[in-house]
Amino acid sequence: MSGDAVKAKNGSMVAYDGQMAFKKMSGGGEGVRGMVTRRLTGEQMTVMEVKGHGTCYFADRASDINLVQLNGETLHVEASNLLCTDAGLRTGTSFTGLRGASQGNGLFTTTVEGTGQAALMSAGQAVVLRVSQGMPLQVDPGAYIAHQGNLRQNFQSGVSFRTFMGEGSGEAFQIRFEGDGLVYVQPSERNTIGGDV
Repeated sequence: MSGDAVKAKNGSMVAYDGQMAFKKMSGGGEGVRGMVTRRLTGEQMTVMEVKGHGTCYFADRASDINLVQLNGETLHVEASNLLCTDAGLRTGTSFTGLRGASQGNGLFTTTVEGTGQAALMSAGQAVVLRVSQGMPLQVDPGAYIAHQGNLRQNFQSGVSFRTFMGEGSGEAFQIRFEGDGLVYVQPSERNTIGGDV
């Protein structure tokens, strides 16, 4: 950094050289309004601002880091998968409905908007999948990290009588994406409400 700033997950700095200043930000970096919104929605994100001259290194739980360049777009990302952003990017929350609930993450997700870079964390190197018109994509909720573009998402359930009899495939729930955009998935599944159904 050369005098500029980044917003990062609180406590994620692992090393730096040069001169850096660290300041906790309330409401996921969105001020008091953001703090109230995040408390009401359950999409918690504790953020610090890092400003200075030099190089600052961030990490969390030995996760893989994936850089996403935004050029005026909106990135929808689970708060638990967002490591840091350029300070000029705006963060907020948006309603996800059953998709978020199926992941055990609640009914809301974090949005990142503007021009700059965001660093996403994943268990293993993230796979970036393109969705285009007429070519929908189904994603396991436990592997979903983020998406961007003009995408519509629907929650799908493959639960049947056989599932309740213990003969399910383990893939009872999916998120279906349609439209035009990118979906980021990790090559590992976190525990979801669907579990082994």
